[in-house]
Amino acid sequence: MREDGKIDYIEWPGGDLPATKSFYSVAFGWSFVDYGPDYVAFEGQGADGGFAKPQEGSTDRPLVILYAHDLEAMLDKVVKAGGVITAPIFGFPGGRRFHFTDPSGNELGVWSATGVE
Repeated sequence: MREDGKIDYIEWPGGDLPATKSFYSVAFGWSFVDYGPDYVAFEGQGADGGFAKPQEGSTDRPLVILYAHDLEAMLDKVVKAGGVITAPIFGFPGGRRFHFTDPSGNELGVWSATGVE
């Protein structure tokens, strides 16, 4: 079961997705699920995650993503604790999320699933 504030997902930049998938498949036996031409996901590798083709405004570093059952409440907690919102709440297939930086400048995301978990 997903828990508030726990690391849930790690997203990496992935410029050449076919080559990236091939590398991790051959080297480590990973398998992937394609979500369109710009995103591939993996599960069961110690942590779930994915590779995304860079988009305008996206980070060029891995992005750790935390979970929240109540996304708006978690956004309020992040702001009150001193986090700076870098991407307000936005939707994507399967959920919604926002991004923030901590006082050291690390960017993280927080997501919440839509529908039944």
